[in-house]
Amino acid sequence: MSTAATMRLPISRWSIEDRPTERLQRMGADALTDAELLAILIGSGTTQYSAVDIAKHVLGKFSNNLNTLGKARFDEFEDIEGVGTQTACKIMAAVELGKRRQTATAELRPDMGTAVRIYNYMQPRMMDLDVEQFHILLMNQNYKLIKSVKISQGGITETSVDIRVIMREAVLSNATILAACHNHPSGSLTPSKADDGLTQSIKHACELMRILFLDHVIVTDGAYYSYHEQGKI
Repeated sequence: MSTAATMRLPISRWSIEDRPTERLQRMGADALTDAELLAILIGSGTTQYSAVDIAKHVLGKFSNNLNTLGKARFDEFEDIEGVGTQTACKIMAAVELGKRRQTATAELRPDMGTAVRIYNYMQPRMMDLDVEQFHILLMNQNYKLIKSVKISQGGITETSVDIRVIMREAVLSNATILAACHNHPSGSLTPSKADDGLTQSIKHACELMRILFLDHVIVTDGAYYSYHEQGKI
């Protein structure tokens, strides 16, 4: 289908790979044009214009300049066909969020490069648990925490962990370093055979995915066990 032909159709009749929302999911927001991003806010078009057409009309009114659009008053949207009250509010809200982001403080990501730091981060989250929980800590190449994820929760002495879930979380988060952590409500720092087997399974999966498996830390109140420090990874 030619671009000209596509633009005469409502977005709902475009091929799936050409729709802005699908392109954003598949390729990321930075792959979309200004008009396509605005079209997602606009949502639906009219009988005459698609949402992308309307977005281009909006941009055209403001000199095709996002900075100029950012200074627009509410009443300046009134004469643009397809832009009602709700759509104008969405556009102005999106612009304001962009402005506020510029003044927001960057999120500080803690360094998780050692077992002590992993313990200090996880121990307050696990200190009062009476059942086992298994978490992973996903990091970038500088050992900065991207996020921690609870993978499972079990009984007093064990919890079941799916390696596929761990690797899925790591890949979706673009993590290059991974650490595992679980608690022993009993207070024992001695890893079980199941702990050893799980550690090796995670290590093998990480090697296949070219992700550094940093450590598996067992947390109790006041102490920890590190597979890395014990030379078992």
